Amino acid sequence: MTSFPRPASSAILERDGRFLLVLRSNPPSADMYAFPGGRAEDGETPADAALREFKEETGITARNPRLFETYDLRSHSADGTLTSHFLLSVFLVDADKDAIAEAADDAAAIGWYSMEEIRALPVPASVLECVERIAATRTQPPPPN
Repeated sequence: MTSFPRPASSAILERDGRFLLVLRSNPPSADMYAFPGGRAEDGETPADAALREFKEETGITARNPRLFETYDLRSHSADGTLTSHFLLSVFLVDADKDAIAEAADDAAAIGWYSMEEIRALPVPASVLECVERIAATRTQPPPPN
């Protein structure tokens, strides 16, 4: 396998301290909970890929993608052979408050989870890191005047 990363994107939607996660049914991260997302299509920007994948997996039309973090994700087999390599762009997104999420495409299940619940779920390290960073920004005191 080549070491050139393939572009992928995911999107974070939060409502009232809970994050929308899908149970992934396909590799990478099969059988793990993650933010809705997936591989970019040819010619697609990372932001467009995040919005498209979010819609495909949740049925919700998201908007206003804001780049939050990027990850260079590599998976290896037991013998150390590279099995997948993605450059993941993670976006914060907005959506209508009354939009109902439904698992679709390769999402086996879908749900809204608090940070404490996410810590107990099988999630990629990148998901937990993002959730904890978002939560930390809320607990920090405002800067002095």
